[in-house]
Amino acid sequence: MTEQPERLGDAPIDPEYRRLMNTIMSVLDEAFNPGLRGKDRKVGLLLLVFPFGEHEGRCNYISNGADRKDVTVMLKEQVKRFEGQPEMKGTA
Repeated sequence: MTEQPERLGDAPIDPEYRRLMNTIMSVLDEAFNPGLRGKDRKVGLLLLVFPFGEHEGRCNYISNGADRKDVTVMLKEQVKRFEGQPEMKGTA
């Protein structure tokens, strides 16, 4: 069996960013969803960290519990907005 290449977002957060990203997400989650946890949250959050000026490397990703499928839909819709396409309906 051949090993499949790692997909962007599948590997763990780079160790140098792990603590900082978890701290930032915790603070943001409490600010946007004070006292709420799990499905009681009202606001989903996503933090992407990537190296400037490089075309290689990893984009580190962390959320406050958002479903990966919903994040995928939201990111696709956001790319369309960035590219100037009309507002799209989605499920994220």
